[in-house]
Amino acid sequence: MKYFIYMRVSTEKQEDSGLGLDAQRHACLEWIKKNEPGESIEYIDIVSGTDRKRKELEQRPKLLEALSALMPGDTLLIAKRDRIGRDPYINCMIERIVEKKKAKFISANGDMDGDEPHNVLMRRIIDAFAEYEALMISTRTKAALARKTARGERIGRVPYGFMLDAKKEIMVNREEAEILKVMYSMRVKKKMTFREIASQLNHSGLRNRKETLWTHGATNRVYANYKNVLAGVRASGV
Repeated sequence: MKYFIYMRVSTEKQEDSGLGLDAQRHACLEWIKKNEPGESIEYIDIVSGTDRKRKELEQRPKLLEALSALMPGDTLLIAKRDRIGRDPYINCMIERIVEKKKAKFISANGDMDGDEPHNVLMRRIIDAFAEYEALMISTRTKAALARKTARGERIGRVPYGFMLDAKKEIMVNREEAEILKVMYSMRVKKKMTFREIASQLNHSGLRNRKETLWTHGATNRVYANYKNVLAGVRASGV
């Protein structure tokens, strides 16, 4: 038996509260242990809030890779149904792809088991509520940003390598600045690719701002901040 464990984490804390990467992995591995042990392969997508502007499946390159690799008898295993996505139409399409490949699609928490009519109905209801939840989060976020803007408060993400002080003014984040220096050394002196840099950072136990594993895409994005952070270091004497 071969299991394709798919995990999705977001850079937004409110969405991944209680279901981060480690929790998803634990749920899936526990399910395998209690059922039919077999080889497992992990596929992880890390999605940021800005990715919601893109098409649903464009946010899931690793999911597409897992679906492509599925063979008859394999199992696509997830911790919870909403890890696949929040669009019920996309979820139905993914189910159909798995079915055509004569593979299984299983959720570790049991929220999508069985092909009986009532189970199919429950899956559709779960998808609908997940989509509704996503829309509500988006609505609340926009309202909160509007209130902050009206009060003249700063909005937007603080770039990697910086932080806000007690007065809400931007300053250099020493810890993140040191990681950027390590990236710079790997990139310029050792001529490493961003994928190699991400792998080395993870191997060294260095985590990103969200305390999750580095990816080559995230490494590439924050590396662009290095010159600005270096200028901030020189200006502040850090």
